[in-house]
Order: sequence, then structure tokens, then C-alpha cells
Amino acid sequence: MDPVVNVTNLTCRYQQVEAVTDVTFAVEPGTVFALVGPNGAGKTTTIRALMNIIRPSAGQARVLGVDSRQIGPRELETIGYVSENQQIPLWMTLAELLAYCRPFYPTWDDALCRKLIDDFRLPLNVRIGRMSRGMRVKAALISSLAYRPRLLVLDEPFSGLDPVVRDDLVHGILERAGEEQWSVLISSHDLEEVERLVDTVAFLDGGRVVLSEPMTALLDRFRQVEVTFPEAGAVPSAEASWIGVTTAGRVVRFVDSAYVGAASDERIAAKFPDARIDAQPMSLRQIFLALVRHRRGQLQETPQ
Repeated sequence: MDPVVNVTNLTCRYQQVEAVTDVTFAVEPGTVFALVGPNGAGKTTTIRALMNIIRPSAGQARVLGVDSRQIGPRELETIGYVSENQQIPLWMTLAELLAYCRPFYPTWDDALCRKLIDDFRLPLNVRIGRMSRGMRVKAALISSLAYRPRLLVLDEPFSGLDPVVRDDLVHGILERAGEEQWSVLISSHDLEEVERLVDTVAFLDGGRVVLSEPMTALLDRFRQVEVTFPEAGAVPSAEASWIGVTTAGRVVRFVDSAYVGAASDERIAAKFPDARIDAQPMSLRQIFLALVRHRRGQLQETPQ
């Protein structure tokens, strides 16, 4: 099956500033794909280009088989979109918002809508302007899921939410995406929540893709390694896959970005004979910080 989102060499410029440069990735059907990175990395710009809110300066993005520059009402009937900056009529109640949205979507499912309202425990007759931020995000999500979209696009959905609300949203998204086999594209800098959600992750930094690969493969190949020598001495040269190498007395620390289990343990042990070696798995957040710091260190070392 073709990807539901296929981005090739996407570049977006604002006057003389390139917000996104040569970005390439694909979202496979029925998967949850995350664009992650710090604020200003280019995540929202990429999402806006996919939704035909802005036009790419170069490259191409295809969404559900359609060039993003051609996306219109027909395509939007099958795409759910929730953004942290999304404008919802604050004077409406939730019941009024859902009644307003319903006629625009031929596939609107009243039974699913009622279940989402119950799952998120939202009042129907309270004006949206009187709801908390978390409740407003839930309301926007209900209005974007009730018509069973083929693709759900979430731009920073967890921003500013308390942990309980974030947990509710994660479980709601995971449960529905799994049951309905929806494809989900989520952008976020909340790496702890994303780690629980996604099948594939792409790291953006400075408008460029640092890496893009399945989550399981990413977590498998990164290890935080600590080497402790019996006494201080000369440290062997680092290998190409080691990043963030630091030395403090008898201890050397680095991240192995090409870890493959026992073979890597043996290779590191051969490199550091008589030393105690401890290799620990890393979280998505730890991996991202290591990669970004390494990349920025390389950029600082590159002559301008």
C-alpha cells in the first residue's frame, strides 16, 4: 500500500529564512508517526504545508495520494486536524459545535461521537469558552474523530496540558487508532508522551531531519555507555558511532548509536580491557538530546 503521507525534499521559506529544508519522510497506513523536535525545529511549518495552509517553496508532499497544494474540501472530509493554535468558537457549547460540524462530513458517526464524549467525560451544554484548555483540546479531538478520518494530524496536542489530561489523550488516541486502523501524524516536543504512542519517529532540528526510523529500531540501537577504569590513564580513540564522549577521572561516558547487543559489548570490552563497562538503554528524550547536542557541536566546528 502507498504511504498515506509522502514527503520528498520539502523546503519552506519565509522571505529569506528557510524554516524547513529538504525534509523527506513517509507515513505508512495504519501507523502512528511522530515529528519531534524542540520549539522552532520546523514541525508546525511541515504540518501546515501538508494541510495546504502554506505552500512549499520546493519539493513535494502528497497526502492520501493528493498533492498537498491541491488539498480541498473533498480531501479534508477524510482528514482530522487538531492544532495547539486551532480556533474553536468559544461562544458555542460542545453540543452546538458538534451539530455545526456534522453536516460537513458524510461519514459522521453519531454512535462514535457519543462514545468519545463519554470517554473524555465532557459536558455537552457548557460553553467552550468556559472549559479548561485540556477540555478544549478534547472537544477539538472529538470533532475531528467523529467522522472516522483516514488520517489524523495532531500539531502539538499536549502543549500546556497537565499530566492527567495528557494521559487521557494518549490513551484515547492509542485506543481509537488501534481499533479503527487510522493513520496518525503527530508533531510534538513532549517526548515522554510520544514514546508511548508512535511506531515511527522523525527528529527535526533546525528545519532538517536528523533521523527517521521505527521506534523499536531506534531504541534498540542506542545505549548510554559508562566505562570505569581501575586507574586514570590514556583513553582509546572513539569509534565513529560513539557520540558525546566525555572523560572525568577514571570514567568515560558516551552514547553508542550503533549498538547491536553482545557483539557491541564484546567490541567495547576489547577497546577498554580491564575496565568495568555498563551499557544502559535510553529513552526517546535522552536519544534526542544526545543527537541534537552532537549535531550542534558539529555545526559549531564547521568553518563558516
